[in-house]
Amino acid sequence: MSIRKCVGAAAAVLLGASLLVSCGAGDEGSGPGGRGPDSTDHFGYLLDTSLRTSNAASWVGTSSNTEALSGRLYPAVFVPGPSGQMIPNTDLVQTQVLPGANRQVVYTLAEPAAYSDGVPVTCTDFLLHYKAGVHAGLFGAHLPQTDEVLRLDCEPGQKRFTVVFKEEAGGRWRHLFGPGTVLPAHAIAARAGMSEQELHAALQQDDLVTLAEVAPIWRDGFNLDAFDPELQVSSGPFVIDRVGEHGEVVLVPNEHYYGDQPNLRTIVVWPRGSDPRHLRAEDALRIADVRTGDTGWVNRDDPENTLDITATVGDLTDSLVLGDQGVFASPWSRESFAACVDQRAVAEASSRISGIEVPPVGLHTLPHHDPLAPQLADVADAHLGTDIPRAQEMAGATVRVGYDGPDERKAAMVEAIRVSCEPAGITVVDAWGEASTLADLARTATGQWGELIYVEGALDAVLMAVDPLAETGAASARATSLAYLRTREEELWTDVPSIPLSAQPRRFVIDRTVGNVVMYTGLAGIGWNMDRWLSEDDGAGADADE
Repeated sequence: MSIRKCVGAAAAVLLGASLLVSCGAGDEGSGPGGRGPDSTDHFGYLLDTSLRTSNAASWVGTSSNTEALSGRLYPAVFVPGPSGQMIPNTDLVQTQVLPGANRQVVYTLAEPAAYSDGVPVTCTDFLLHYKAGVHAGLFGAHLPQTDEVLRLDCEPGQKRFTVVFKEEAGGRWRHLFGPGTVLPAHAIAARAGMSEQELHAALQQDDLVTLAEVAPIWRDGFNLDAFDPELQVSSGPFVIDRVGEHGEVVLVPNEHYYGDQPNLRTIVVWPRGSDPRHLRAEDALRIADVRTGDTGWVNRDDPENTLDITATVGDLTDSLVLGDQGVFASPWSRESFAACVDQRAVAEASSRISGIEVPPVGLHTLPHHDPLAPQLADVADAHLGTDIPRAQEMAGATVRVGYDGPDERKAAMVEAIRVSCEPAGITVVDAWGEASTLADLARTATGQWGELIYVEGALDAVLMAVDPLAETGAASARATSLAYLRTREEELWTDVPSIPLSAQPRRFVIDRTVGNVVMYTGLAGIGWNMDRWLSEDDGAGADADE
């Protein structure tokens, strides 16, 4: 066995709940044949999130930042770069913006673009993405940019399609088909017992009876605790080989990938709760993304230590996403609750636990560090701090907050909200142990016949990180439409679908022996270019010496 095992870049925090059990050569594997190689024999990528699904567009995937895993399984049309720029993914698609009153974008998919089962990527995959967003309550989808779209024109099996945006919309069209969100329509159709063309017709006709059979597969079929290799085929440089007994996801190159093959032969993505000390002792940890916890497992005084730690204030905004039913059934109630949320106190709690000082945030439409943010400061500042008399209009209410946990930092943030809302007579309950995702919100959903139905959820709010540019639409993000952004921001503070709180802290642990690792704090995280990572043993792990 090689001295240094091939371990993928990863990010995670030791939360002390579940410890990774040491794996021996005789341990049971998850691959075909019953026994598989030890996951610690390979390059490890440790995430500070639970790995529940590879569908980043589902309520569960969005709540747990699944993009960090699935961004290179289902690549975005535009790949987020290290400085926040949107890089065209020309391996997959070419785009052309047409002139006209309504913004129109023509997408031409690469002819060789195919899934890991050899089936071509077609416009039906993108039509499914769009319709899942249109019928978000039916699919359990969180695809806010689809609200900007008027229609998507696509013929079955074609490599070319056009997206037409609504009037004064689509300024952030590059965020429409984001990382981990365009799933294999043909595999979903097959699991539903229909052809891809039949699914295409149901999508075009908004046949909700048929789509009610498809939606649960789209929503739940990509859950990793019931990994289905025939459904979870990949269009990216990696494909899931297996899911290990500790929830780790083993990635291998997709032989049908239409771009350059990955440099590493195997990457193991480790979830929240994995023990970094054990992984490091097994030489199975090269990179970690630690948003909450201790990095004491990195011994900087050890002369053989090859790990560097970099702390930074991230691009994302930690926010409370609110339900639209139950205690928050009206904009009035959401606005009253927002009046007792003290962003400065929340930011202080997040900073204290993470060890990274982050600023409070009062903007929905822009990242906290955007050059235009200061020009909207008057709108943001008006909603920082508290207005207890206004909040007292909601006195007697109980607000249940969930998040992907356990998470000491988020627990401290919820506690800060509890304290600031207590004088208003509002009870805030940390309910992460009962529920944790957008799927658990009290909300309005779509029934099988298109009717709106009320879903009683276990939560009233979810604490999660969001990308403001992907979360909200706009005519443009540039100064030419500053008035539009101001109007949009004021609308969001009136309707209050969410409450921005503070910037997200990020801490990366990076092995100096790994090349081409570029820090990025957006949704895809440091793994945005994991297929370009380089390792001295080329990801061969134990095989290098055999």
